[in-house]
Order: sequence, then structure tokens, then C-alpha cells
Amino acid sequence: MTQTNTVLIVSDRPQLAALLARAVENVVACRCIEPGASLPAALPAVAVVDVSRNATLARAWVARLHASRIATLQLTNQAAAIGRTVSATRTLRADAPRTVVLATLFNLIDSRRTGERPVPGEPSVPSAATAARAESLARVADAMVTRVFEAAGAGRALTPAETDAGTEVILEAVSECGIRTWLEAIERHDQQLYQHSLSVAGYAAAFGTGLGLPRADRMRLARAALLHDLGKARIPLEILNKPGRLTPAEMAVMQTHPAIGADLLRDQEGFDAQTLQVVRHHHEMLDGSGYPDGLAGAAIPDLVRLVTICDIHSALTERRPYRDPLPHREAHALMLDMVPRLDADLLRAFERLVLQAIPDAAVA
Repeated sequence: MTQTNTVLIVSDRPQLAALLARAVENVVACRCIEPGASLPAALPAVAVVDVSRNATLARAWVARLHASRIATLQLTNQAAAIGRTVSATRTLRADAPRTVVLATLFNLIDSRRTGERPVPGEPSVPSAATAARAESLARVADAMVTRVFEAAGAGRALTPAETDAGTEVILEAVSECGIRTWLEAIERHDQQLYQHSLSVAGYAAAFGTGLGLPRADRMRLARAALLHDLGKARIPLEILNKPGRLTPAEMAVMQTHPAIGADLLRDQEGFDAQTLQVVRHHHEMLDGSGYPDGLAGAAIPDLVRLVTICDIHSALTERRPYRDPLPHREAHALMLDMVPRLDADLLRAFERLVLQAIPDAAVA
């Protein structure tokens, strides 16, 4: 038998297997089979064993894969097995969050690519381990946000559940790895629109955590930040990706994206009013000079004000084809000069709670 650079999912839970496969297929080819099937002639590099209804069959699959030197992630309800490592086999609870399952799986894939044997729990260089974890989670989040934006651009139905899954990944990444490491991880992803969305959502997650918001509110904030530029999925690429300054006519087209995005979400089910407000109003300014509705002062909700700060800071500190990124402190100073168009209290809180964790040398 020959071994291929693929992933095999052996599962008696078809719905979970399909969700895992969709995420994995953005990185490497993936195949799902039922537990009663045979091991394919073309062996995978990595396998997932998710067989909860028959412990004997689950053990047989793990042994079979181990004998074939296939790195394996087992999802199990057997308490004695959870967390155990046997050779290149990792175990997680069968009800582990999907974000944890995907991050662990991508770590196995990366380990196989570099020829390293994955041994969780053993000492390693913390910075390297943290970076690898952030990169795995960034890959998952990037795949999810790509599908959401592509669906919006093609006029297909959006899936709130997938948006929530991507948001959970970002919350987990920022919580575990920190905003600095998250920004470094997503900087390696090439698509500027998606990178910007992941960046703004990361800032929002860090800001919400620093403000002490409950998890439900942090989830709502980060989700809205992730979707804030959804309308750009309908902006012509020659305008969206133009390497220089936009003409007045092109700028007028670009400024339609907040309303387009809000309308897209309004036509779907499962997106709350606060998310729609962020998508439509994240370019409004407190002095009424923003767009599309010229809102001012108290008419602009706090959630919108938070995302606007994250959006502007992210844009100023990102590399663009026509300019280098600004250092974080310089970007913040420019934003302070935008007061009273921006909320001064929130800007000071953003500097204290988020930017202090990001040395200017950390993100190029």
C-alpha cells in the first residue's frame, strides 16, 4: 500500500464527519468512511477515528492505523483513553469543541509534513508551540470566513452556524495565544479582505476580553467584527484590489459595501439586529461625517463604536500594495487626532487593554 498526503475520517457520526471534512479540504484532500468499511489501498497520512457506538471497533481501527504508521486522532467517550498518547495517536473527548478538534487535527497534519512525531504535553519552546497553535486555528478560521464571503459573493445562502464556528475559533485563539500571536499567524494568509476580517475580529475579541464582557457579548462583538466587511464580497475586484487611490466614482461604489452587507444578512435567518447594525454603520462617525446614513452621537451604538476602532486600527497597521503598515503607536496617535469623530474613552481603553500587548516590532 502507498501512503498519500490525505486525511481519512472514520466516523459513525456523518454530520460531524462532513463538517470536519469541509474544513480539512481547504488544506488537504479528505475522505470520510463508515466504521464498517475497509482501510483504503491508498493510505492517508493522518486519520480521525470517531467511533463512539462500538468501543471494540474503535480500538481495532486505532490498532490498524498504528500498524500502518498513520498519525491518528481518536475521539472517544472512554475516560481512561482521553488525553493518552500512544505513538502518533492523540485522543480527545468525543464532545470536544469542533475548534479544538480541528486545531489538533491540523497540528497532526503539520507534524506529518515536517516529519515530526506529535507528542502532546511534552516540553517544547513555548513561543513555537503557541505560534503553531495560532497558525492551526488561523487556518480553520480562514477557511470558514472564505466560505462565508464566497457564498455572499455568489448569492448563496449564508450559514450562521459556520459564522459562529469561525468566531469561536478566533475567541479561542486570542484567549490562548494572545492578540500579538494571532496577528502574526493571519499575516501569512494572502487574501487581504479575509485577512482584514480576521484581524478586526481578533482585535474585537481581545478588546471584549479586556473590557470584561461576558462570553455571549464577546461572541456577539467578534462575530459582528468578522462580518463587518461582508458587503465587499459584491464590490468589483478592480475596485476592491486597486493598488492606488480610488477615483471619486470608485469611492462611491466602495462606500456602498456597508448597506450591501447589511441587506445580505437581513435576507438570511439567524443574524441578530446588533450584527446588522455593525455591518451597516461601522463607517459612521460620531460627528455625523460618516456613511451610509450620516448617524451621529448617541445614534451610534457602543458595539458599532468598538468595531469601528478595531477596523480603523487594523486598516492602518496592515500592509497594503500601495503603502507600508504604520507602527501601532503611530496609528493610535492618528486615531486620537480623529476625536471627536471617534469615541475618546474607548480609544484610551483600546490602547490600555489591547495595544500594550503588541510591541511595534512584533507585527511588521
